[in-house]
Amino acid sequence: MIILMGVAGSGKSLLGRRVADKKALPWLSTGEFLRMLVAGKRRVEMLEGKLLQDSEVIELADKIFHMIDTKDEFILDGFPRTKSQSDWLIAQHNAGLINITAVLHLEAGEKVVEERLLLRGRQDDTKESIAERFNEYRSVTLPIIKDFEVHGVEVHHINAEQTPDEVFDSVMSLLK
Repeated sequence: MIILMGVAGSGKSLLGRRVADKKALPWLSTGEFLRMLVAGKRRVEMLEGKLLQDSEVIELADKIFHMIDTKDEFILDGFPRTKSQSDWLIAQHNAGLINITAVLHLEAGEKVVEERLLLRGRQDDTKESIAERFNEYRSVTLPIIKDFEVHGVEVHHINAEQTPDEVFDSVMSLLK
């Protein structure tokens, strides 16, 4: 499993689709699954930029993993985002249920992310929700990158402020 991590707007989905197509791998986006499956009050909160409960997201990830053969390589986009999710995923890895081969950490600054997301034009892409997502990313998600490194998972830090083609070329050279 190749995990794509980065704040919303860093280019995870675009990169994930391109790498999946080039390497003929499944691309699993938790964000896409959540937008398809979450309804009601939880959907409203999600659209405001709030993270869902870890138990909800872990349950979804577990369902996703049962849909594919996790012994084969695949790309996972948007999970984990919290320490609890990371602990669960690392436990799955340590139990031999999945194999984390690499983490691609797409790094982009707040100004670049805001510009990209406002151009994207989704309902949940407001200046306020973008700022909230960036703050949550810094405080909640960034610390788990170190968890992967501590557990021996190879983490690659990618300059996601480059053009999409430059990011793709950098990643493809790493994955050869």
